[in-house]
Amino acid sequence: MNHEFTLNQDACHFSEKSCRRNSAHMLPVVDYLSDLPENVQETDFVEVQFKNTRKGYYLNQSHLPLEKGQKVVVGANPGHDLGEVVLTGRLVLVQMKKNHIDMSRYDIRPVLRYPTEKDLHDAEEAHKKEQATMIRARQLAKSLGLEMKIGDVEYQGDGSKAIFYYIADGRVDFRQLIKVYAESFRIRIEMKQIGARQEAGRIGGTGPCGRELCCSTWMTNFTSVATGAARLQNISPNPQKLAGQCAKLKCCLNYEVPLYEEAKKLGYSLGNNGTEKMQDKEADLGYQNVVGQDDLTRFDKKRRQRPMRDRRDNRGPRDMQQRDKHRKNNENKKSDTPSAQ
Repeated sequence: MNHEFTLNQDACHFSEKSCRRNSAHMLPVVDYLSDLPENVQETDFVEVQFKNTRKGYYLNQSHLPLEKGQKVVVGANPGHDLGEVVLTGRLVLVQMKKNHIDMSRYDIRPVLRYPTEKDLHDAEEAHKKEQATMIRARQLAKSLGLEMKIGDVEYQGDGSKAIFYYIADGRVDFRQLIKVYAESFRIRIEMKQIGARQEAGRIGGTGPCGRELCCSTWMTNFTSVATGAARLQNISPNPQKLAGQCAKLKCCLNYEVPLYEEAKKLGYSLGNNGTEKMQDKEADLGYQNVVGQDDLTRFDKKRRQRPMRDRRDNRGPRDMQQRDKHRKNNENKKSDTPSAQ
């Protein structure tokens, strides 16, 4: 899905230094501290979002009055990029801690300025190339026989660099591919591997619940989902119902797992005269040792059928007497029957 920046003087009020756009593919964080005057004074860091799920933290060293929804031009390597402020103040520090941002290693870049008409125009022209570039990039990767898929392409705001998001089962040697891309597109290339969940978040869509996908609206961290989460919640293990649009187990299966795990720990106690005595009694009776004394598969064993000859040979004396008696009765009946004259 392409997100284009459009020039609209009614929507962009440079006098107020605010440029907003209506976007359904936001990753919203409710800034419940935005009305507090001391909130912005907590830190100069701001959270800036770019295309779809890509975010970054930048330093507002010029102390520009920034608020959620404003477009800003930030520093990049090389050149500059255009993004949108999604969080300011104290909650930025909370988000950075949540995302395990190590300030000693993080590449801190500044917020440069508010966007001009030229910045918006350059970003719009750059984003128009993304679809055609992605199709061409897939063809080049296929021609080199690489086991990978180009899932998305994102141009930097100034058009000097493009990020190629790819999906692969294992490691891919794309050194030759980067050279081919650089010669074909005449830009700086950055390759970034993503998983199936991240690809679904970048594409977007509507889930079976009728709402927009969590991965494309508010989720930032993608954790693995196990089938045990479904069993814990007594959900039918139907793969077609448990799988999301990424063909992986739905992320929402993990939402209520802590609640169910906590519920399993809850119980009722009758005190020293109740539960504990019952437990002691069970221990004395050895209920736990009963299971396993008998073979649970003993009913699965089929009785061996002996051959007919063996069964005849193993007849007892009584069986022989019954046979002789039956034979004599038949002979007597034949002798009593008058013969035809």
